[in-house]
Amino acid sequence: MRNGSGATSRLYRIGELSRLAGVSPRTIDYYTTLGLLSPARRSTGNYRLYDDETLKRIRRIEHLKAQKLTLEEIREQFTALDRVSSDEQVSLKLAELQAHLKSLEQEVKELEPVLDQLKPQQAKRLFRAITPPTAACIEALLLLLGKSNLM
Repeated sequence: MRNGSGATSRLYRIGELSRLAGVSPRTIDYYTTLGLLSPARRSTGNYRLYDDETLKRIRRIEHLKAQKLTLEEIREQFTALDRVSSDEQVSLKLAELQAHLKSLEQEVKELEPVLDQLKPQQAKRLFRAITPPTAACIEALLLLLGKSNLM
């Protein structure tokens, strides 16, 4: 439930959070038990500490309850939202994939002299020996490099 953005926010113990949110500490405990909330971390005294995101989430829960949604329906909505990646996460993953692709392209370029020296029958035997997903990756890289005639 944490977004991992690294932004520093204020941490609240359950009593303070309940006062700010206008709900009882017992309600916060219940929401936590249901999986609607999770503490940001624990204090050295093992107290649950909640952040501003949790405060917003409680307000959202109370708003949805006022619209007659059950806690189970609210939990399902939150679960669906938690599965969606943030733009930042998607951008980071794309950057990782691009770096990996560059690395693979470099490796293929290093193998080009060896591949160029293979006779057609040798190339066919080599590509039959590798798994279909690996062969598909190699073929895609070769297409990118303009060497598709080997397969």
